[in-house]
Amino acid sequence: MIETLISSKTRIKLLLKFFLNSKTTAYLRGLEGEFGESSNAIRLELNRLEKAGMLKAQLKGNKKLFRANTAHPLFEEIHKILLKHIGLDRIVENVIERLGAVRKVYLAGKFASGIDSPVIDLIFIGDVDKEYLIKLIERAEELINRKIRYLIYTEEEIEDLDWSTIGSEPLLLWSKD
Repeated sequence: MIETLISSKTRIKLLLKFFLNSKTTAYLRGLEGEFGESSNAIRLELNRLEKAGMLKAQLKGNKKLFRANTAHPLFEEIHKILLKHIGLDRIVENVIERLGAVRKVYLAGKFASGIDSPVIDLIFIGDVDKEYLIKLIERAEELINRKIRYLIYTEEEIEDLDWSTIGSEPLLLWSKD
């Protein structure tokens, strides 16, 4: 879907990287290894996004560190478009409200780091109807053409959870509070 609007695959990867999780930061060389693309192609797109004000950059030593400019007027809209691109908007709208006493939902795994993936990792906090969740996930997977993995924790379990065991820092998608 988004590929018809944005022809540059590198630009799409950069938007996913920085605009799904606004806390994400990255250097050119790190992106080169992560994307498996030439540094020139990535540098061109980074410079374009920085010039447009969509990315902020700061020097750390001799390296330039990039991150999303959350104050940019289009930040929220781009974020929403990317959530729709990966199908998370449908999951949040159609699933969470019907699952029981869900308190929070986090995005984890590759997407939380801004990396496109065929698998969406979700963490549910609260009392969840597991049988209903499985049915909803099966339907959602057909709609978005991606697999969904999930973990469920009670509010007591989450207090003792070491988030580093999950991988990258999860991104809060939804909260009842």
